[in-house]
Amino acid sequence: MPNRRWTIALVLIVSMFVGLLLQFSSSFIQIHTLVKPLQTQPASGSDPVHIVLIAQELDNYSWRAIEQGARKAALAYGMELEYLGPDRINPEEQIRLLDKAISAKADAILFQGIDNDEYRRLIRKAAGLGIPMIAVDTDEPGSERLAYVGTDNLGAGRQMGELVAEASGQQGSIGVLISNEQAENQHLRLKGFRSVIEQHPGLHITEIATSDISMLQAAQEAQTMLVRYPHMNYMVGFSSSDGLGILDAARRVRPGGVQIFAFDDKIETVEAVHAGNIKLTIVQQPVEMGFQAVQLLHGYWQGSIPPSVTYTGTYVLKADRSESAPRGTTP
Repeated sequence: MPNRRWTIALVLIVSMFVGLLLQFSSSFIQIHTLVKPLQTQPASGSDPVHIVLIAQELDNYSWRAIEQGARKAALAYGMELEYLGPDRINPEEQIRLLDKAISAKADAILFQGIDNDEYRRLIRKAAGLGIPMIAVDTDEPGSERLAYVGTDNLGAGRQMGELVAEASGQQGSIGVLISNEQAENQHLRLKGFRSVIEQHPGLHITEIATSDISMLQAAQEAQTMLVRYPHMNYMVGFSSSDGLGILDAARRVRPGGVQIFAFDDKIETVEAVHAGNIKLTIVQQPVEMGFQAVQLLHGYWQGSIPPSVTYTGTYVLKADRSESAPRGTTP
């Protein structure tokens, strides 16, 4: 008789355990079903998705083109885009604007990498809050950003090095202008450029100066170099204003005596290339950067996992109006 009671008690205990297990499993499935849409859908009701784009410099030529592409995609997908940025290059202001966008609970943020610990901390904070972050123009490696869309800046620097080496016959003195010492994309382009030039003993980077994305300052710095180094016969500018500034200085100091290699496709730069006053220019795809970044966000909210890196490629425009095939695009 006691054995029978123990058996009944054991059956009851097992039954209760199985019941609790089934109840737990059911609750887990219900919670998982509820949480998943919260991870993939940024807004509810009739409010449009609010995306913040933080530029390196508000009225910069390339950043206005990135904004143009982002607005085009946002309009196509029924999203709202807010465009912010410092008046002049100012990484501290970019950090402040990122913090502000996170506090304002933006649905997503497009930003430029600046290689900064505080910036990465804020990106981690945003990711923890479920705000997807996409780097454009310059990546922020080591951060918890969702994806990068933009130029392969290291590769573009190498491309410029190869073009200068080819045009110079691997002999000569080179002056270089970069936009700003705090701009990570300029560091990467310069690093790629150096890696190629250092392979040619007859080529030397004689001096590097900053233009602060000002054509006037680019002209002043270029003029100083050309006067200081009469043997300098090649000059490279890594931002959209640099090539035109160098051309202005060369016309005053040494007309026709220096070959100029530029970046981007401002109308004046393209005209100078076609006229043979600038040797060539490497052209980025900023409109594509903005468009594809918003397009990736749309796909993400539809359940797709975006590629970690999307390179938008560059091409070379020369005086004979020929354009090279795009280079540096994601395969």
